Amino acid sequence: MPPFNKLPPEISELLNIVPSLLKKTFPIPKKYRGALPSAVNELSHLLTNKRGDRSLSYLGRPNYLSAYLHYFLPWNLYRLCFLLPDLDLKLNPDDTIADLGSGPLTFASALWIARPDLRKIPLEINCIDRSSPALEAGIAFFSALCADAGESVNWKIKTIREDIDFRRQALRNEKKTNLVCAINLFNEIYEKIPHNNTEKLKQTAANTAQLMHSMALPDSSILTVEPGVPQSGKFISLLRDTFIELERPPVSPCTHSETCPFLGSPAVSQKKRWCHFAFEAADAPKELLRLSAAAGLPKERLVYSYLLTGQVSQPVKKNKNTNNALRVISDAFPLPQNRFGRYGCSSEGLVLLGGEKKRIEKIHSGSLVPVSEFSLTGVRDVKSGALILEVK
Repeated sequence: MPPFNKLPPEISELLNIVPSLLKKTFPIPKKYRGALPSAVNELSHLLTNKRGDRSLSYLGRPNYLSAYLHYFLPWNLYRLCFLLPDLDLKLNPDDTIADLGSGPLTFASALWIARPDLRKIPLEINCIDRSSPALEAGIAFFSALCADAGESVNWKIKTIREDIDFRRQALRNEKKTNLVCAINLFNEIYEKIPHNNTEKLKQTAANTAQLMHSMALPDSSILTVEPGVPQSGKFISLLRDTFIELERPPVSPCTHSETCPFLGSPAVSQKKRWCHFAFEAADAPKELLRLSAAAGLPKERLVYSYLLTGQVSQPVKKNKNTNNALRVISDAFPLPQNRFGRYGCSSEGLVLLGGEKKRIEKIHSGSLVPVSEFSLTGVRDVKSGALILEVK
């Protein structure tokens, strides 16, 4: 996974043309352009603090679909393009992908932008969503994206209009695939659960994992990406537990199959810490930043939580001695005595990386770092309970 500090130039160039490409593909009549920022703001509230007022067919309304396409789609593409380049998705020619809740083909477009190594191989992507207008818009945008880059399309995109019921064990007529993914889908379910109802959230995560597992071939991967808010992080951690029970080990961001440090630790839960990653949005397309400001939704940072699981294995082995890396999971923050720190996740649980400011700032959030670069102090942080490691 990249260190969340800079996109490869080719990916950045493609993302920079997305706003203008959206304008050409989905032109807004001049007399309605001024209403776009307010529609974006209204939809943002419906997707967050006013989700109870949102109908299931909200993307069927032209003003909301337009707001989604011109604002949420490019931001979601930008976010995914920091994650996808280095994920080990294990895709080969003629493999099939199932994309749950695909909306306007966000994942397919992000994969095409972020993974030039996959553009030349034939893939089939089954895009499943309840909204026909969103799927149709996604086909139009994906075609325009490929045409603008002057590249032939080697992927077969199949749209499937279907509601996704996570109480069922499989989708209707759905074949097992080589990659099952769901991007920004489950928050529409778990955010309706009271945040203190852990058992209900746990059952929802278990149902979700069972469904995705049922759709995946034994040697396939499963990818889930959600907004980086506390409830998302908790849901992802619970999802991870069920996948381990199904003998699908976590591949990323986890470096181990031990108990998630964010589950069952009073020191962690009381401080409301959760697994998520953040990066600066300063290099986002200027036109997108201007629209965000006009909508009253300026973005300086983007955050998300995610989980990639691997192929079905023999019962997942839990051996702390085999782990030799940790994942950095926080920004740098000041510590006593003019030192700085970052939190990390390891087979030992939550760890606190401490050292001089310039040394700590070189370690970016999301980085995978060898444990050998640190000295084990044997001391735990009083505030978080994390095991303290000193940068060598």
